[in-house]
Amino acid sequence: MNHFTEPQRFDSIDTQQIMHQARCQKDEPNIWFGEQRMLLLQLSSLANFRKEQILTLGLERAKGFFMRLGYNLGQRDAELVRNQFIDASPEELFRAGLELQTLKGSVRVEEILLETNIEKSHFFAQLEMHDSYEAEMQISELGLKTGPCCWALMGHISSLASALLGQEIIFKEKECRGCNHSACLFEGRPAKEWEDYASYRKYFNSTPIIEELYELQDQLSVLRDKITESDTLGNFLGQSEGFKTVCNLAKKASSGKVSVLLLGETGVGKELVAKGIHENSQRNDKPFVAVNCAAIPPELIESELFGVEKGAYTGATQSRAGRFERASKGTIFLDEVIELTPRAQATLLRVLQEEELERVGDSRTRKVDVRVIAATNESLLKAVDEGRFRADLYYRLNVYPINIPPLRERREDIPLLVSHFLKKYESFYNIKTLGLSELAMKTVLNYTWPGNVRELENIIERGLILAENGVTIDAQHLFPSFKLDKNSQVISSLGSLNNDQAPTNDVENHNLKESWLNEAITQVGSMEKIEESILKYAIEKAESNVSEAARMLGMSRPTFSYRLKKLNIEV
Repeated sequence: MNHFTEPQRFDSIDTQQIMHQARCQKDEPNIWFGEQRMLLLQLSSLANFRKEQILTLGLERAKGFFMRLGYNLGQRDAELVRNQFIDASPEELFRAGLELQTLKGSVRVEEILLETNIEKSHFFAQLEMHDSYEAEMQISELGLKTGPCCWALMGHISSLASALLGQEIIFKEKECRGCNHSACLFEGRPAKEWEDYASYRKYFNSTPIIEELYELQDQLSVLRDKITESDTLGNFLGQSEGFKTVCNLAKKASSGKVSVLLLGETGVGKELVAKGIHENSQRNDKPFVAVNCAAIPPELIESELFGVEKGAYTGATQSRAGRFERASKGTIFLDEVIELTPRAQATLLRVLQEEELERVGDSRTRKVDVRVIAATNESLLKAVDEGRFRADLYYRLNVYPINIPPLRERREDIPLLVSHFLKKYESFYNIKTLGLSELAMKTVLNYTWPGNVRELENIIERGLILAENGVTIDAQHLFPSFKLDKNSQVISSLGSLNNDQAPTNDVENHNLKESWLNEAITQVGSMEKIEESILKYAIEKAESNVSEAARMLGMSRPTFSYRLKKLNIEV
């Protein structure tokens, strides 16, 4: 990258800090300014685009388009200088924003007059803008015009001042080099001090043609949804080939009563797929009952699923219908079906074969009409080989298997899911952000997502909480415990994302192992304390699912439960 001319320094702000925000990547053709990805564009290409907009939209609509473009850029620049100079005054931040414009090559600003008084909401500025890129385009490519032409610069500096000074500021171009003046003269005041501020403000709003385009887009989306209805499934969102395959299989299964077995890692959205099958079936007006088999104690699983009669055991003070009876005529979703006890497996097999059950402690047979959808993130066939799961039940459940791919295998779905979760939690927390920074989005796309969609949702919620209202969500908001690697532009080194690759050579692996072992000994202490920390961490990662936590550590559930009891750890 060519070096930038060093700008004039101010007393309170070291503008070298701004210059150091600009950097190139060695391995990829990317230019970054802070966490924002930048582009170098030929002025002639931009001029041709501007000419096309004027011819297509008309002068006034094109002016509004470029002013809104500048306004958006000004918001981003305000955020950048605010993050860089935390303790600076609003006036100093505004000046830093002007220096940033020089650094980016847009214009060289000469301050003629600048008056600010935050307490009295006073602002007045006169700025002479030299070497304006918009004026240059107008002269060299479009020819001289009868009116000011620095539309994007006006929008940019109006937005920059408004964001940094905490009130609506509007800049107007009083003189323009594109109109044969010696330089461009900008004058800025609080919006209401301009007599025509209301009509001027309309440039920052979408023009009628844009609204018409949005309306047409909405209508097109509705039509597209009707045409591609087979590619949607309730709240299970995506657009990748893996997603479409799951939707297609689920749609075909929903038309009948066939038992469905959903396979996939934890957090991929198995319950959402199950709900989608139910909602697309003829049972959609009947109950959908979801059961996490791993969350129910083994001694209670039968009574929970199939019901219990009064007096069947100590504590059974009244008769109670089970989940299957509550799901009558509808659908029951059995998550972590592999955790069913042998007796519960036998009863479930009878329900599937005969469509009848007996409550615990009862001899009366009851007919049930329930569609069964089961799910597991573990191999049922392996459990059959190990004697933990009935083979006949496995074949009964495995009539129609659907494998849901992990998020790392359908990365095309990530931007759509990010947008969905942002809207969800912005509404929930009453916060409005500017979305993810370019670096944050790149980090999200490079991460392996061991917790899949559930982990993505949790991280987006955390990032939105950590970010302030009205700003961009940075990579550090999403992954606050990771370090930012400036060279690769992807969060990482030890314990990070760095292109999804862990250290590959023996020295790095040895150093990593030695690092966490040393930390465990010095910060945790005894072997018993280390074991206790590991067990608690596994429970937390598994969201209190004992079976899943046991699998994470390569233990059987009884062994894991014994260790919890031994160390007095409650779940």
